[in-house]
Amino acid sequence: MNRKYNRILIKLSGEALAGEKSTGLDFDVITNICSSIKKAADTGVQIGIVVGGGNFWRGRTCGDMDRTTADHIGMLATAMNALAVGDTLKSLGLDVRVQTAINMVQVAEPLIRNKAIRHMEKGRVVIFGCGTGNPFFSTDTAAALRAAEIEADILFKATMVDGVYDKDPHKFDDAVKYDTLLFDEVLTKNLGVMDSTAASMCRDNRIPVLVFDLGRPDNIVDAVLGENVGTVVTA
Repeated sequence: MNRKYNRILIKLSGEALAGEKSTGLDFDVITNICSSIKKAADTGVQIGIVVGGGNFWRGRTCGDMDRTTADHIGMLATAMNALAVGDTLKSLGLDVRVQTAINMVQVAEPLIRNKAIRHMEKGRVVIFGCGTGNPFFSTDTAAALRAAEIEADILFKATMVDGVYDKDPHKFDDAVKYDTLLFDEVLTKNLGVMDSTAASMCRDNRIPVLVFDLGRPDNIVDAVLGENVGTVVTA
């Protein structure tokens, strides 16, 4: 089976793991997503995953709470999601390691770049939890950072829409989908692909981003095989 990439970083939103419930975990949905990741892994591609935490906690909507405290709670939410995804992948027969940017050695490995790369070289899927380990940074930025650290060929950003549009396709019937974009366009047009820090990091490190719909989980393996899915953003 011919694949297009050797090593990828997949960003999974927390909301995607909740399915139609919007909050918490929907293990039927998670199993569907993980089954596609298993198909991708079977092609021989090396896989890292960053998970969000929005199905449990969104720090930006927590009212008057101290932002640093709110973001720390969000990091713990991503750790729960990382463990859930990791357990599901293990049940499907994959060898998995969860690493967290905040030390919690009783439940996960500490984040060590060289160890993560070694795991992937041995065919293990590595799931990165706790974002960057710092407040004020999104999990999109964490995904960009991890993609750069592990020298990923591309960042897969799995979303709830089938690519990038010039405006919200859920609100505007005349929204136009892009097949390709430049990071500079994303930043100047404020297209909402990812936050500006994440987009700038990918641009500066020349890491392309593929934005696609996770509603069809097999888009993951199709993208690994080079099929035309979603929108590709490049430098």
